Amino acid sequence: MGMACGNRLASSLLQESLMTVASSEARRKDARRVSLSSSPSQLRQSASGGLRRCRVPAFALIEDDSRSSVSQNATCHVRGSKVQPLNAVADALNQTSDLDTLQGIDWDNFGFGLRPTDFMYVKKGDIAGNWQEGELVPYGNLEISPSAGVLNYGQGVFEGLKAYRTADDSILMFRPEENALRMVHGAERMSMPAPDVDTFINAVKQTVLANKRWVPPTGKGSLYIRPLLIGTGPILGLAPAPEYTFLVYVSPVGTYFKGGLSPIDLKVETYFHRAAPGGTGGVKTISNYAPVLKTQYTAKGKGYSDVVYLDAKENKYVEEVSSCNIFVVKDKVISTPELAGTILPGITRNSIIQLARSRGYEVNERPVSVDELLAADEVFCTGTAVVVNPVGSVTHGTKRVLYNHGVVGGVSQELYEALTSIQMGVSKDEFDWVVELA
Repeated sequence: MGMACGNRLASSLLQESLMTVASSEARRKDARRVSLSSSPSQLRQSASGGLRRCRVPAFALIEDDSRSSVSQNATCHVRGSKVQPLNAVADALNQTSDLDTLQGIDWDNFGFGLRPTDFMYVKKGDIAGNWQEGELVPYGNLEISPSAGVLNYGQGVFEGLKAYRTADDSILMFRPEENALRMVHGAERMSMPAPDVDTFINAVKQTVLANKRWVPPTGKGSLYIRPLLIGTGPILGLAPAPEYTFLVYVSPVGTYFKGGLSPIDLKVETYFHRAAPGGTGGVKTISNYAPVLKTQYTAKGKGYSDVVYLDAKENKYVEEVSSCNIFVVKDKVISTPELAGTILPGITRNSIIQLARSRGYEVNERPVSVDELLAADEVFCTGTAVVVNPVGSVTHGTKRVLYNHGVVGGVSQELYEALTSIQMGVSKDEFDWVVELA
């Protein structure tokens, strides 16, 4: 009875948007799928904020084989930055999905971990960069050949970004274009075709809106977005895979720091290295992350939060923490290791640099020695998950340095509050970083 009521509600909601309802024998009868083929130009925000008209994207909600109707050449309205056809689909999906329920979720104590949602976006292409039409499908496992390039040779790159719910119930994304550009750059290094920037952003928008009921309430967390590009075609010899899959999935995550920022304790690693000159340290390839697990696990077993890696050539210059960029503050001057091919060009890193300079700080991108790290007044890390993570102490060998008596430093606190207020739509975005979805 509840499912039937949900179906009738979906039909009513989608009728005004002239949504196509069709049957599909290729998928199991209880699957839901939305294929949204709107062009990037249809999804762009209206600069004038006025009313304009566009073609309805060719979407379809697959429920069962009991009904089939087609409606073509319909039109829709887009007002300002509100993408109404996508919203109509998202509203229907969010109100009728029986895959899970949000009832009873304690958002105040919601952790930072994977929570499966309703839909993911999947798009396939070949090595020449010929991509098929992408579609939204129910979140679930992938069918993949055991000889797939990603499984045998690690041919894959990924991204991470977030969507936030504002006080007026709008949904904001932070700098998705930068993630798209970084994926293109990483794919080229890994001999992979990549979706262009518009395709990437369009896919992310579709996935977020299809799962928008999972975006946590304002101030309670965010929707973590994971775009992934992997070589799924079978290959035995060492060569690029013949086929590739671009997919996007999302997961709601709680606030990383409960009760405010919390300093972490780091250990300097002097034997293992994260990256070497000429390698892949400067791209977000999946093969960069498994090698850090050993040192991270060992450090955590000794009570540390994470590991600071040094350069592979001289073993004296700071590069990165396992999955974060690092900054040092001395006499109100902020310094961070320069990008020289071994350090990931973090989007949060870039944002913090611009934000700090706009607030009058001197920010230098240059080699930073481990001695400078130990002599700093304040240290913090940056990344998508943590945004800004203050460092309470660093241990190098037998020497342990405590910063700010183990409490959060003033620069870390200022930049964290300034950036998160932009991301959440609380403060004015003077950098044009935020993209509004709904």
